[in-house]
Amino acid sequence: MPPVLWVCLGGAVGSGLRYLLCDWIARTPPQAFPLGTLLVNVAGSFLLALLMAVSLGTAAVPPTLRLALGAGVLGGFTTYSTFGYETFVSLQHGDWGTAAVNVAATVVGGLGACALGWTAGRWLVG
Repeated sequence: MPPVLWVCLGGAVGSGLRYLLCDWIARTPPQAFPLGTLLVNVAGSFLLALLMAVSLGTAAVPPTLRLALGAGVLGGFTTYSTFGYETFVSLQHGDWGTAAVNVAATVVGGLGACALGWTAGRWLVG
């Protein structure tokens, strides 16, 4: 199967997972802060770094699987566009505090999760 189809299939899985997680978070209890988007972006940062550390450090993850999981599943799971929109809406409503916390938490959380994922992956492969 061509690599682009693996990415498309993985993207469908990741997008579905993001929808389910964000929908569940939005209903328990309803919140003004975009917690679902923050969580998928931070979790995705961790998982992508873990995947890359493991797949680049060993032959355990074939390139096609790395592509399907990284660009596909995790590309569909994380969502920079939603992060940007939700932050913009907060700014439109004059809620500068929520916007600032969202930006800081997403950037710092994403980088921190990436560092943790990379460290975990390197630990797994030795």
